[in-house]
Amino acid sequence: MMEKSRRREKLAFSLLFGLWLPCCLAQTTPSNAATRTPTRIPTRIPTPSPSPSPSPQPQTERLMVRLTGYPRKHNEGRVELFHKGEWGTICDDDFSIANANVLCRQLGFVSATGWTHSAKYGKGQGKIWLDNVQCNGGEKSVESCKSRGWGNSDCTHDEDAGVVCKDERIPGFVDSNVIDAQVDDNKIEEVRLRPVVATARKKLPIMEGVLEVKYKDGWAQICDLGWTIKNTHVVCGMLGFPHERKVNKNFYKLYLERQKNHFHVHSVACTGTEIHLAACPLEFSKRNATSTCEGGMAAVVSCMPGPLFIQSSGLKKKPKISNNVRLKGGARVGEGRVEVLKDNEWGTVCDDRWNLQSASVVCRELGFGTAKEALTGARMGQGIGPIYMNEVKCLGQEKSIWNCPFKNITSDDCQHMEDAAVRCNLPYMGLENSIRLTGGRTRYEGRVELLSSDSNGTQSWGLICGETWNTREATVACRQLGLGYANQGLQETWYWDTSNVTDMVMSGVKCTGNEMSLSHCQHHKTVSCQKAAAKFAAGVICSDTASDLVLDALQVQQTVYIEDRPLHMLYCAAEEDCLSKSAAQANWPYGHRRLLRFSSQIHNIGRADFKPKAGRHSWVWHACHGHYHSMDIFTHYDLMNANGTKVAEGHKASFCLEDTDCHEGVSKRYECANFGNQGITVGCWDLYRHDIDCQWIDITDVKPGNYILQIVINPNHEVAESDFTNNCMKCNCKYDGHRIWLHNCHIGDAFSEEAERRFEKYPGQLNNQIP
Repeated sequence: MMEKSRRREKLAFSLLFGLWLPCCLAQTTPSNAATRTPTRIPTRIPTPSPSPSPSPQPQTERLMVRLTGYPRKHNEGRVELFHKGEWGTICDDDFSIANANVLCRQLGFVSATGWTHSAKYGKGQGKIWLDNVQCNGGEKSVESCKSRGWGNSDCTHDEDAGVVCKDERIPGFVDSNVIDAQVDDNKIEEVRLRPVVATARKKLPIMEGVLEVKYKDGWAQICDLGWTIKNTHVVCGMLGFPHERKVNKNFYKLYLERQKNHFHVHSVACTGTEIHLAACPLEFSKRNATSTCEGGMAAVVSCMPGPLFIQSSGLKKKPKISNNVRLKGGARVGEGRVEVLKDNEWGTVCDDRWNLQSASVVCRELGFGTAKEALTGARMGQGIGPIYMNEVKCLGQEKSIWNCPFKNITSDDCQHMEDAAVRCNLPYMGLENSIRLTGGRTRYEGRVELLSSDSNGTQSWGLICGETWNTREATVACRQLGLGYANQGLQETWYWDTSNVTDMVMSGVKCTGNEMSLSHCQHHKTVSCQKAAAKFAAGVICSDTASDLVLDALQVQQTVYIEDRPLHMLYCAAEEDCLSKSAAQANWPYGHRRLLRFSSQIHNIGRADFKPKAGRHSWVWHACHGHYHSMDIFTHYDLMNANGTKVAEGHKASFCLEDTDCHEGVSKRYECANFGNQGITVGCWDLYRHDIDCQWIDITDVKPGNYILQIVINPNHEVAESDFTNNCMKCNCKYDGHRIWLHNCHIGDAFSEEAERRFEKYPGQLNNQIP
């Protein structure tokens, strides 16, 4: 009541400002931007409301909550609740940040940062399920909060409430906010292929077999009368396969005639563009009818795996995948930000109208199945460079996203905070069954243990030697476990609870970081571990999110110059090893060094803050410059000739990792002054100006010529990132002995492979370890 009275007072007050009112009252509907109509604050007299009471809880299932509306990002939107088989909204009367906190936690976010009223994300449809909701903030579900009861409301959809959640997921939260799912999978929740050949049962992935659907406590078959290749296409997509194959029905007919089959589905009529079998027209068997399939047999399906999953399939012909579409920034295989190649340069896709049909075209194009989720709002981190596509509208049968209708981007259409992403269906490989974590405080951390078999076939868990274990190896372990990124790879795990497992089964592990399983990494044939005790076993700390550092290539190109700096001004730099070796033979303090100087601006475009691996207790104080070093090496600077040989080098210790500046709406969190916390916040950047000590390459001994300047951030992969391929920046460099020019500066993965080869003229080096 008080809220509605205040609203009426505000309305009366606002009428004094005739010019101000119309623009403030304009709202948009979520369905179509072209049908936008102004709405007005209701002027009806509110009816007396009963005193709020806890919402009745007749449901046995957990309440479903979703965010929807337009325009929005993945962590904000109009709140809708699924009750009595119908989605409905919440009225904004008495709404509070406490309500928003409860709802955000239900959606899998850690907390709320705000809430909205008056249908900011457009008006919903159907029921207004709850009104006058009053949570104290600690409830597990909004249905535990006080309200007028389900469906008891005096509101209109002009008053639909929304929330803005903090973009940080609750660790281990399984459900996710699926946008535009458009799939009713209540009829068929799960399908599988049951192989009939004994050898096929042992091999993963299972690519062929009798199609079965989950029914009650068991599995049932589908009658194949009228079965088409379009149906098979949909089933294969669900199971993580991009394509289907013809199957030998005669072979299966002999087998199935001897089996007792129970048919739950009698006909399927897919168009081939569906992303789930449940979205196809289905005819189910009647409860009391005979469940036979006269004139037919159980449906059999055969699928073609993508290149990543073909190793154990025995197929001779390797399928091809697109070379002008890729996924970036994803923690798991088959997920990431969608990037497309145009004119030899990679760019992103805007999330306007992004849905599962378009996402599925991308997934199949890359050798996966259909899409599980079509993600918006830069859910997999923000890209860099151009945005090529907007309002992509695939029908679902296209071979490539480039064959789908889309709009070209204008300067005002999209920003990288609207980059589209996908999560694709993958074939089941069972990789997570041969690895586990023990001793940790949460399921996201612990000592890594592998399942191994001896010569007798006896299986047991062993440990991994921690001697060569680092971030890349930990990344593969976390991926195999399905736990996201590796926050840290630990070589000692003495501080975690010990288990009865003491044997080392793997040592000398070296991974590139892209493998799906630790068994795919290089390792010793026989275990060789100097510190074989359990406390020196390898461990990991996994995380759903990670940072992603990227250098502003254009700024390097625009700020480069040469300085002849007197030796008497370089004592501190020499002490910190920022000059070339020949400086040691110079006639100090007379003479000078020639320095190639430039500014470097390092952005964090990931989804977690970049923080030094070492805690502040272990930072090293350098009295010469009066600062702490939080990382030994933060950046490598190299000048190389055309065949890849280094002719000069420099390095930047991270004596001060801090937020120099941030995007609008993002607050600085890290500042070096007064022994403050060091790091780079998501959406912020750290600027190393050209006039700072060691922000250079000593080129005193370099002869005039054409070179390549290479800068690598976080070169030793000390700190976890979602993407290390964009840590390297390269420029063409021309030096005439007096002046220097940089041109064609770009991030290492910004160009096509062909364009990169033309630029380099020698194999790419990203790790700074050029022989």
